Amino acid sequence: MQAYEFINNLIPPLKLTDRAGMALAWMEEIRIDSLPVTDQGRFLGFISDEVIFDLNEPEKPIGSIELEAGSCWVYSNKHIYDVLRVASEHQSNLVAVLDRENTYLGVVTMEDAISAFADSLSIKSQGSVLILSLAMTDYHLSEISRLVESENTKILSSFITNDPLDDSKIKLTLKLDKPELRHVKATLERFGYWVIDHYQEETGVSGEEDRIGNLLRFLDI
Repeated sequence: MQAYEFINNLIPPLKLTDRAGMALAWMEEIRIDSLPVTDQGRFLGFISDEVIFDLNEPEKPIGSIELEAGSCWVYSNKHIYDVLRVASEHQSNLVAVLDRENTYLGVVTMEDAISAFADSLSIKSQGSVLILSLAMTDYHLSEISRLVESENTKILSSFITNDPLDDSKIKLTLKLDKPELRHVKATLERFGYWVIDHYQEETGVSGEEDRIGNLLRFLDI
């Protein structure tokens, strides 16, 4: 799941000599709010439709407009996690992809990155989500997995975040392969684990909105 695998070839780069009006027309045509700008194969940054609208100078060359997020890029062999991290740091819907010679290869959209991230975490798989709060020193996935499997359930994927209510603890989110959580939850609590939230999926639920909802619940957003 490296960045280059998710390059969107439908998004063209702008040149410094291109006009602002043309850039805006491209954005409207492909329904995107920003485009990458390159010069002789080098990535320079992004320009947004908001900036162009504010300027209101359609004949102005891109090279005379201040660009944004010039460091919003990753190397082509970086994992999709790195794409999401860089996008979050720059609050950008696009991340440029470069080779090791810093030559521009293309961009990854957040829509594609999130879809890949969801696949890697088994979000689309039927099952349930369980969230635990625990100290980092108490985090032993092998032990937790053993307890979960004792109830004939398997952990499809796991995800750790900081607990915003307690700096000394983490939140461990588990994606399980069974929709029924009652016995797993009881077993974990019997062994001293604090289950702070859970989401059980109903069988037969499908559709894009449901998959997005599953992802957001999994990430606890």
